[in-house]
Amino acid sequence: MSKKLEDDKAIEHRVDRPRVAKCMDCTCFNLRKATRAITQLYDESLRPTGLRATQFSLLIAIMILESVTVTRLAEIAVMDRTTLTRNLRPLEKKGLIKVVSGDDQRTRIVTLTTHGKEVLAKALPLWEKAQARVIKRLGQERWNSLQADLGEVVSLVNKS
Repeated sequence: MSKKLEDDKAIEHRVDRPRVAKCMDCTCFNLRKATRAITQLYDESLRPTGLRATQFSLLIAIMILESVTVTRLAEIAVMDRTTLTRNLRPLEKKGLIKVVSGDDQRTRIVTLTTHGKEVLAKALPLWEKAQARVIKRLGQERWNSLQADLGEVVSLVNKS
């Protein structure tokens, strides 16, 4: 038997189909799949505003907090600072947010601009309609349970 065939058989033994099939129940895989599906629904709903669901969520957080450091916003969004900064750039280029230096040169403060508030005002009814659609399809009780379960999943990061 050739060396390559022997190596292939050894690998197949370690990654046999029944063992690999269990990976389809992977929490990460299924949460990411659900996230992609729900993101598509919200992206489609928000399309008239030019916002994506991820951008809408960041704008909402900034609006609620009024003025927030990049570090704090990254913590709230459970994102690393580099990814958040990359996600904030298009919002800043569109004039929806302003990012300025804080008291400390290392600190960056994010605020919503007037234009950002106007775009949010247009996006909010579209989001409400998408949210109502999701809740109606799931049912209020299942939606409440999902919210609680997702909160627990997020808290796993802080407990490990």
